[in-house]
Amino acid sequence: MISNPIDWYAARGAGILAYVVLSFVVVLGTTMAGKKAFKRWPKFAVEDVHRFSGLLVGTFVSIHIVAVAIDSYLPFSLTSLVVPLTSVYRPLWIALGVIAAELLLALAITNHYRRRLPYSFWRTAHYVNFVVWVAATLHGVGSGTDRSSPWFLALYGIAAGAVVAAVAASVARRRLLRPAWPAALAAGAVASALVFSLGLGPLRFHPKPWNAETFNDALKGRVLRDLGVTRGIVSMAGIGVGDQRVLVRADLLIQPQQIEDTSFQMEFLPSGMLCLGTVTHVEAFSFNARCRAPDGTQRIVVASWTRATGPEFTNGTLRVHA
Repeated sequence: MISNPIDWYAARGAGILAYVVLSFVVVLGTTMAGKKAFKRWPKFAVEDVHRFSGLLVGTFVSIHIVAVAIDSYLPFSLTSLVVPLTSVYRPLWIALGVIAAELLLALAITNHYRRRLPYSFWRTAHYVNFVVWVAATLHGVGSGTDRSSPWFLALYGIAAGAVVAAVAASVARRRLLRPAWPAALAAGAVASALVFSLGLGPLRFHPKPWNAETFNDALKGRVLRDLGVTRGIVSMAGIGVGDQRVLVRADLLIQPQQIEDTSFQMEFLPSGMLCLGTVTHVEAFSFNARCRAPDGTQRIVVASWTRATGPEFTNGTLRVHA
């Protein structure tokens, strides 16, 4: 039942790094398309940087997906990480991330077989990079838990402005508009402003309490019994979902007609803080517990559920207060 906050931080960090490097790849690729670009640099050197950066994007995206899959803070199944619109958490914005990752994989395959494909097909397919970038931008701004943080908006705003400015400059040069930089600056500024307006407006992140002292959750889990002749163990392990996501576990060491010892732990997600204590009262389908967090604060826990046909239950409640 133990989660690792490193998974959560790894998922966030890898996703943000993947987007920043992807933006660099798009800007570099767009600039490389110009006939006079990088006149002082050998073409093979620029192409190597572009290719290596693309590999970095794939690496960071892979870390992002794996970290999300193993993290217990959000309920992502394998299906929700592969099939768009199947996630229970912000399905539209997660779907855009899934689509971006799958298109990125398709582009990697076309690049691998570049020499075997017609150049016109490969070049046309290469424009899918822009679709990947747009989907990744919306995915980050729409689903990232840091999406309203100033540093996040600054990072995404600069990246979005750079990409749009590079595209605008390329279009201006092709249409023989001189100089091209006014149109590029204007387009980049609009893109940055759009990112800020979305992150601070309709897509603003409303964080839940961090290591809350008082909250009510829906509880689901399972009760297991291992009974011997003279002693037995009864365990309840579950997950609480609501204002504060937690993992809970209660263990009872019992003798006939009495309880010999108890233990209780509640892990707060995504911080990983553990509240350790004992069970203070037990009923057939409920228990009370008291635990202490590392900062010295105490929590009083009341868990209850209804009878189920098997060991698992899905309709319980978890009430916690200081």
